Amino acid sequence: MTGLGRARDDPGDQPSENTEDRILKSPRPSPYLIVLSLWPLVFSTSSQTMIISPLLPLIGAELTIADPLLGTLVTAYSLMVGLFAIISGPISDRIGRRRILLIGTGLMTVALAAHFLVTDYLSLLAVRVFTGVGGGILSGAAVSYVGDYFPYHRRGWALGWIMSGSAFGQILGIPLGVVLAGHLGFRAPFYLFALTMAFACSLIWLSLPQPDMHARRDRLTLRGAVGDYLALLRRKEIAATSVAYFLMFLGVSLYVVYLPAWLERTIGFSPNQIASLFLLGGIANVLSGPQAGRISDRIGRKLMVLLSCVGLFFVMLGTTLLVRSPWVAYTYFFFTMVLVAIRISPFSALLTALVPDHRRGSLMSLTVAQGQVGFGLGGALAGPVYAAFGYAGNTLIGAISVLGMGLIVWFMVPEPPRSRVT
Repeated sequence: MTGLGRARDDPGDQPSENTEDRILKSPRPSPYLIVLSLWPLVFSTSSQTMIISPLLPLIGAELTIADPLLGTLVTAYSLMVGLFAIISGPISDRIGRRRILLIGTGLMTVALAAHFLVTDYLSLLAVRVFTGVGGGILSGAAVSYVGDYFPYHRRGWALGWIMSGSAFGQILGIPLGVVLAGHLGFRAPFYLFALTMAFACSLIWLSLPQPDMHARRDRLTLRGAVGDYLALLRRKEIAATSVAYFLMFLGVSLYVVYLPAWLERTIGFSPNQIASLFLLGGIANVLSGPQAGRISDRIGRKLMVLLSCVGLFFVMLGTTLLVRSPWVAYTYFFFTMVLVAIRISPFSALLTALVPDHRRGSLMSLTVAQGQVGFGLGGALAGPVYAAFGYAGNTLIGAISVLGMGLIVWFMVPEPPRSRVT
C-alpha cells in the first residue's frame, strides 16, 4: 500500500491507494454497474434540493405561507445536511459505505414520500428537516465509496459520470418536476424523486459490495469523533482542503444567486429564458464533467482544478462587461458551467487520496459541511453586496474566492505521484 505520508498527530494513519489489490467481500462487479448504481442517488438528491427554489411561490400560495418564512425551508434543510454530514462521517468509517448508503437512501426515500403528509408550514418544515437528515447522511458517501472501491487513477472517470447525475437533475429533473407541480401541486415532484431514490436504494442493495476498507474497530464516542476531526484539521493539507471547499461554494453562491435578477434587469431576460439558461448550463455540465474526470486521470487533478479556477476568475470578472445580449449570455453561461464542471470530479478524486480508508468518510463529511457553510454565507452576502455595489460586486468577490481556491489546491494540497498509485 502506498500513500502521501503519515500525519504527525496520528502515526498509524497511512493513506491506502492500491485499491486494485483489495479483496472484496463479494464478487467484484463491473465498474459500470457501480457507476450506474450510484448515479440515481446523485440525481435524486440534487434534484429534490434544487427544485425547492422554483417551487417556493407555489408552496407559499398553496399553504398560505408568508414570503419571509419561505426562505427558512431552504435554511433548515441546509443546516441539517451540514450537521448530519459531520455526524455520519465517523459512523461510515466504522460500519462501511454500503451500509451508510443504504441507511441514507432509505431515510431519504421515506422523507420524500412524507411530503404527502404536509398540510401547513410547520409540517413542511418538519419534513424538510427530516429530508436534510437523509441528505446529510448521504453527503460525501458516494465519493467515499468510489475512493474505497476504485484505484486512484480510475476515480476521476468514475466520479465524472456519477456526478453528472446532478447535471441531469438540472436538465430533466427540475423541468419535469416544475411541470408536475403546476398540474398536480407542489408535492408531486417529491413523489417522483422518492421513486428514483427508492430505485437507487434497490440498486445499492442488489449491486454494491462492501469493499475491504479497513474499517475502524474502536468505539465511536462524541469525544472521539471530535478528536478525529481536530486531528484531521491539524494536518495542513486537510485544513487547506477545507478552506478550498469553503471558497468553492462561497464563490459559486455569490455569482449565481443574483445572476437571474441582473439578467432580467439589464438585458430583459424573461423567466422562460432564465430557465432555458440553466438548462443549457446543465447540458454543459453533462458534456464536460465526465470528460474532465477522465482527463484528470491522465494529467493529474491539481492541474485541472487550477485551470478551472483561473478560467473562472477571468470569466466572472468579465460578466458585467461582456454580457450585453441574450445570445452572449447563453454562450457565456455555457462556458462558465463548463469551467465549473471540470473541477468537481478532479477535486473530489483528489480528496479521496489524502487520508486512509478509515478516515475517508470523516474527511468527506468535513468538507461537505464546509461547503454548506460557504454556500450559506455566500447567499447571505450576495444580497447586501448586490444592493451596495451592483452585480459587479458579486462577480468580483466570487472571482477572488474561486482564484483563492485554485491557488490553495495548487500550492498546499499534495497529489500522489502516478507511479505510486497506478
